[in-house]
Amino acid sequence: MESQVRGGTRWRRFAVVMVPSVAATAAIGVALAQGALAASFSVSGQSFKVSADKLVGYDFVQYGSIDAGTDLKGNKTAHPVAVSGFSTATITNMCQSVVTPDVPLFGSVSLELRAGTNASKPVKATNIYIDIEQLDADAVFENIDIGVAAGDKSNKTGINPGDQANPYGFAQRSDKATLTNVEQTAWATTAGTFRLNDLSLRLHKGVKECY
Repeated sequence: MESQVRGGTRWRRFAVVMVPSVAATAAIGVALAQGALAASFSVSGQSFKVSADKLVGYDFVQYGSIDAGTDLKGNKTAHPVAVSGFSTATITNMCQSVVTPDVPLFGSVSLELRAGTNASKPVKATNIYIDIEQLDADAVFENIDIGVAAGDKSNKTGINPGDQANPYGFAQRSDKATLTNVEQTAWATTAGTFRLNDLSLRLHKGVKECY
C-alpha cells in the first residue's frame, strides 16, 4: 500500500510525517500523558531547523514522546516531539541552522551547516532518530501500518534505545518513506553513523536560517 500526504504540521496535531488521523493524534496524546521521554540526553534550549530537497528512509517508525531539557536561562522545560526513526536514510541538499540570540557585542549569531549538495553524493545515515516538533513536506509511504505498538517486536526499526517511550503506545511504520521539499524544526537527532559529504559550516551575524 502506498500513501501520499502534503502537510504543514505542528506538534499539537502530531501529523508529522503521518497520514493525518484524529485517532492517531489522540493516541499520541495519551503516550505523552503517560510521561514517555525521548532523547537520552538533556536537550539544549534551542531548537534547530533542517531543510532538504529529498530524504529517502527505510524501515521507518514514528512514535510520540517528550524531550526534556532546559531553556537558555537554565530553567527546566520539556517539548512534545514526534520521533521518526530509520534504519538507513539518504538526504539530498541538507541545510541545518540554529540561531543563538543575545550574544554579547554581536546580538544574534546563526550557525549554518550544509551537506549533500551534490545529488550523487547525498548525506548518508544509519540508525537515525529525529525528534521533530514541526514538519512541512511532500511524503510517500510504502507498505504503511498505522496504529502499531511502538515496541512491537516486528518493527524493523524499534524505539531508540536511549528513549523512554511507552512500548505499548501508538506508532506507525513503513518499509520506505520518501520526503521531498522538507522543512522541519527539531530538538534532537541521534544516529549510529552520519556521513556529511561536501560539508560546509558557516557562522553569520544576525538571523540566517535554512528557511
